[in-house]
Amino acid sequence: ERKYSRFQEGSIVSEINRAAGVRAVRVDEETAQLLSLADTAFQESGELFDITSGALQRAWDFRSPELPTNRSLEEALSLVGWGKVEWHEPWIYLPLPGMQLDFGGIGKEYAVDRAGQILMQEGLESSLINFGGDIRALGPRGGERAWQIGIRHPRRHDSPYSLLSLYRGAVATSGDYERFKIVAGKRYCHIINPLTGDPASELQSVSTVAESCLQA
Repeated sequence: ERKYSRFQEGSIVSEINRAAGVRAVRVDEETAQLLSLADTAFQESGELFDITSGALQRAWDFRSPELPTNRSLEEALSLVGWGKVEWHEPWIYLPLPGMQLDFGGIGKEYAVDRAGQILMQEGLESSLINFGGDIRALGPRGGERAWQIGIRHPRRHDSPYSLLSLYRGAVATSGDYERFKIVAGKRYCHIINPLTGDPASELQSVSTVAESCLQA
């Protein structure tokens, strides 16, 4: 949180954002690995996973009942695009003032995996880590049984939508039910398409299983 939150003034992310349009910032090896992963995710997702989408989060204020204006969205979109970033490890430069990195899509998941590494180093190979729905199973429960992971129903919160048996690996879930607002009967969620500036609306919830939480 201290290192990668854009809300912490002393974080490396905040330092990079403050330097947008001014200078390049040298990052440490750990941050370089995360930036390289974000670069790969950007390429492999068809530019839909984009850590420069912080400007769009500013345009979409989910505490306000109002929708952003077309002008505010256009201004935000002009500041979005990992392809604009000059990333030459270990140096990163955001060329436009107001550009902003946001590790919200990978930061907590990276923390889950790091916690798993610490537990493994301590010899705890039958463990389940849950950081607010981002989950990593280091090994079977009690050494032999699968963990039963409840997938939250995006509309009914009294019971899980599905149960997933997990012996080892990770599960990450994203949905339109954590941060959203409803305007004129239409739901707008905090998962933003960085190509259009519009909230995702095709699906209510998606759960992904992978080897690590970061990959999921």
